[in-house]
Amino acid sequence: MGSALRADLLMLFKSLHDPQHVARFQELCGVRATITENHSGARDSGGGEEIDVSRRRKPVRDGQEKQQEVNGAVNGSTNGVAGVNAKSGIARGPLRKNSLTGDVGHQFVISNRLLYYAFTLGTELGNELFYISFFPFLTWNVDPFVARRLIAIWVWVMYLGQCTKDLVRWPRPASPPVVKLEVFYDSEYSMPSTHAMSGTAVPLGLFLLTYSRWEYPFILGLGLTLSWSLLVCVSRVYMGMHSVLDVIVGFLFSLLILVVFYPVLDTIDTFNQSSSYAPILTVSLHAALGLFSFTLDTWSTSRGDTAQILGTGAGIAVSSHLNHQLALIHDPPASMLPLQAPPLSWGLFGWSLLRFILGVLMLIGTRTVMKALTIPLVCRVVGISSQDVRKARRNMLVELPYRYIVYWTVGFSAFFLVPYIFSCIGLS
Repeated sequence: MGSALRADLLMLFKSLHDPQHVARFQELCGVRATITENHSGARDSGGGEEIDVSRRRKPVRDGQEKQQEVNGAVNGSTNGVAGVNAKSGIARGPLRKNSLTGDVGHQFVISNRLLYYAFTLGTELGNELFYISFFPFLTWNVDPFVARRLIAIWVWVMYLGQCTKDLVRWPRPASPPVVKLEVFYDSEYSMPSTHAMSGTAVPLGLFLLTYSRWEYPFILGLGLTLSWSLLVCVSRVYMGMHSVLDVIVGFLFSLLILVVFYPVLDTIDTFNQSSSYAPILTVSLHAALGLFSFTLDTWSTSRGDTAQILGTGAGIAVSSHLNHQLALIHDPPASMLPLQAPPLSWGLFGWSLLRFILGVLMLIGTRTVMKALTIPLVCRVVGISSQDVRKARRNMLVELPYRYIVYWTVGFSAFFLVPYIFSCIGLS
């Protein structure tokens, strides 16, 4: 009985991990690879670049090499759409090309623009541009209490997700048959989907933190939470970056982390704000977690992203401590709960928009300046040439401290420096 159940589960997992499901879903949603014929009769992808599959190889994470098939030529014939061109849809290239690896991907054809834009929005809800916009907006314009606790959830969910990826070491869905609409994260492992994890933890955490604190209809909050999570999760299959199993495991893993972590969130937040040891302990713990987890045998975006997440969390924790000690940002007393949203007005919209634009500009400027200063400095300290910045950034001795320092500063700026400047110029 037990062995039969185990065999059935293994078959189910294998089926859910099959890239053919991803390819069929993409085909159903109107995604096709482009195939053309050049004068010599060789197949090539969209832009006319000749494809020599025998020469396109990339290192595998176990140190060996494996064949790297290209989306363009082979995938079209696998899905039975040979000869598809831009006349049957819109020819596009992959999202978020990777400047460090030089991987720009291959063209594909989109015949359903509505789904393409919807799932592009979904996948962007798990990327840096969203985080650097949403969390600060929540802090400056809505509720810093909710923001700092939600970020604590996000840090732990993303950290544990990235570590699990590097322990399990499952590859991305094979291409062919899958069309890769995104190549930036292709160097990472696949299981579980950290987009699905953050796309579950952030909206669900936001709902849990705000429902008893703010007045709004339960059905509205739950509906937005489920819609947000579903959009992000399904977008990862649509983009060809995860199998169905990756997404399901990411969703369930995120729920498990919330069940364990949410009950102690109040204790962690109180410690970060009140304990005199909190800043040094938080910074040290996050740095140690980063060093402990960086055991990858080759470079991938996972390593830098993990350092970035830990640095951001540490910077925000330190700034929360200073805000509490200096009474820069006040949490409303319990007697005022539940909070009611203020009536909408042009004045409220204008001041919120002004704070958001100025604040994000300051954060982007801080990130740009810190990158320009930190990379050469770290290279000099560790004795690595900084002339080829792309090569230097892929070295672990450079990437880890540079990412941690830069995003520690960004997190600290978002929660302390920017609110302090707002208070000085009357924008609080």
